[in-house]
Amino acid sequence: MRILVVEDELKTGDYLRQGLSEAGFMVTLARNGLDGHHLAMTEVFDLMVLDVMLPDVDGWRSMQSLREAGRQTPVLFLTARDSVEDRVKGLELGADDYLVKPFAFAELLARVRTLLRRSVAPVLSDQITVADLTLDLPRRRASRGGKKISLSHKEFCLLELLARREGEVLPRSLIASQVWDMNFDSDTNVIDVAIRRLRAKIDDDFPAKLIHTVRGMGYKLEIEDDNDVA
Repeated sequence: MRILVVEDELKTGDYLRQGLSEAGFMVTLARNGLDGHHLAMTEVFDLMVLDVMLPDVDGWRSMQSLREAGRQTPVLFLTARDSVEDRVKGLELGADDYLVKPFAFAELLARVRTLLRRSVAPVLSDQITVADLTLDLPRRRASRGGKKISLSHKEFCLLELLARREGEVLPRSLIASQVWDMNFDSDTNVIDVAIRRLRAKIDDDFPAKLIHTVRGMGYKLEIEDDNDVA
């Protein structure tokens, strides 16, 4: 997989190149917006990690130009700007995810892998099944062990996200961006409350638990394992 990193901060750029390379990716580093935009327009990459605050062509302008040109390369915005307005703007311009500096490399790597899986995912069927849990996507219905489960729209979206990424640990910020269309601040408990309500409907009446908390990282949905936490 080829990743284009566009980052003008020397240490951050080198850090990303080294970390992603050690994770097994082929990384091209551009240290300004013009070079990054040229590479994105003329070469093929599986993912682009794009800093917003660049000295020449900022990430927003580059993102808009790429999408207008029909380039659909997944883009992960990387920026120190953490206002809701900035995050919404980036997503509306066509970014696939938004990570605020400073960040933990482990979270960035998880987001990169998630975006790459999504971009190469096969056409999905109308139904998702995990153990005895079944999601009927066209009808937006869920059932477990043949028992119908009543879910709100957001609860179904949250469960669908977890089921599509079965076994994958999803950070709270990723869940927020995918289900609520924005990244919540890291200290919010919105995601925790939503997970708790969903778990009450999906797991409480069944001996085998599907929704698991991975401390310090996020949540995952998979068939219960003795080593799972929470």
